[in-house]
Amino acid sequence: MELLKLDLGKAFAKASGFISPDVFETYKSATEEMNAALHNKTGRGSDFLGWVNLPNEISDSFIQDIEDTASKIRSKNIDIYVVIGIGGSYLGAKAVIDALNNNFSHLRGDKPAILFAGQNISEDYLAELRDLLQTKEWAICVISKSGTTTEPALAFRVLKQDLEEKYGKQEAVSRICAITDASKGALKTLATEEGYKTYVIPDNVGGRYSVLTPVGLIAIAVAGFDIRALINGAKDMAFATRREVKFEDNIACQYAAARHILYSEGKKIEILVNFQPKLHFMAEWWKQLYGESEGKDGKGIFPASVDFSSDLHSMGQYIQEGERILFETVLSVKKTEREVIIPEDKGNLDKLNFLAGKNVDYVNKMAELGTQIAHVDGDVPNIRIEIERLDEYNIGQLIYFFEKACGISGYLINVNPFDQPGVEAYKKNMFALLEKPGFETETQMLKGRIWKVPVV
Repeated sequence: MELLKLDLGKAFAKASGFISPDVFETYKSATEEMNAALHNKTGRGSDFLGWVNLPNEISDSFIQDIEDTASKIRSKNIDIYVVIGIGGSYLGAKAVIDALNNNFSHLRGDKPAILFAGQNISEDYLAELRDLLQTKEWAICVISKSGTTTEPALAFRVLKQDLEEKYGKQEAVSRICAITDASKGALKTLATEEGYKTYVIPDNVGGRYSVLTPVGLIAIAVAGFDIRALINGAKDMAFATRREVKFEDNIACQYAAARHILYSEGKKIEILVNFQPKLHFMAEWWKQLYGESEGKDGKGIFPASVDFSSDLHSMGQYIQEGERILFETVLSVKKTEREVIIPEDKGNLDKLNFLAGKNVDYVNKMAELGTQIAHVDGDVPNIRIEIERLDEYNIGQLIYFFEKACGISGYLINVNPFDQPGVEAYKKNMFALLEKPGFETETQMLKGRIWKVPVV
């Protein structure tokens, strides 16, 4: 099994705003110290470092239990498994499942389809999901530490009632899995009272780092993927980036150093680029991981993403010639799972016979390389990450690599990478505007700041 490869060559170009090799070497001690702080739990947010050693602490019996639960759910011959959660409670599972799934699984009738709820408050989305579920066999996985987070709690209230009406209370209980706190909270209380199958969200693992806990593993296993290989990939990357591994060989330290240097040179935006549409939601997960971890105290690189070559025909112009405040990290997949050979065409009206006999991925790889060269020529530093293929083992590596580099990166800019105090601001305003009991003072204050409160 090959390990993920990090290529910084196109970030070391000799231009203003790129990385100087001499400066890069000065980050050896700092990144090694930050990596050690993650393992020693001596940095900020040390109460939320359970993810650091998690891959090595997952027991075989625990994996077997998750696999058994997934088998029981699948044995009901369900069409749809609805995963209710928001933020890290859905993005990680969605990213892994999309990366591993057939692009058209939703049209092929592959069962079960994994659909999500509680990740938004769209009435149309929820209503249309309910319409679909009326004609399908289905079950629920609800994920919430407290059970009171508005988006998932609202969706669960509605869908739980629908499930009970469709199957009856007793059968509905067997179709609900709750992933929540070990001992407290509204969802834990309900799960205990009703008798749901439950799993614990570890207290020392934040949502955006939780994909290798039951938060991600249940849905991934129900979808039919090998969670053991996923964990093994993460385990091997954890070994490759452990504190004893020096800077020269530690790709997590190197990626964190490169990002920090570019940030110091005025590159405030990092664009995660992929040339495989299956990786779209891996970028969405990555954006939450880095955005919530670094974006605080007036600091942090803004994480963005593009899907190439599609977005070369929309965002490509800005990236090539817009304001020079960004750099790219290209996520490349070495081997495809399928092969399509370009045929010879007698008329050759499209002028593509020069590609006849080549496979489509060859064209894609040349588009990738040509884009990198063009963007570097346009003063956009490029970092390249290559994984062997889109399978469970390599996705597990990628997840842990990004998590470890993120922790080091947060420490380099002197923030706590494991809290998200800014997320609470919108919630307080929303509760006040909804006139939630206990928010009366805030309600009056906000009403005085807006022109008109919508009346329902």
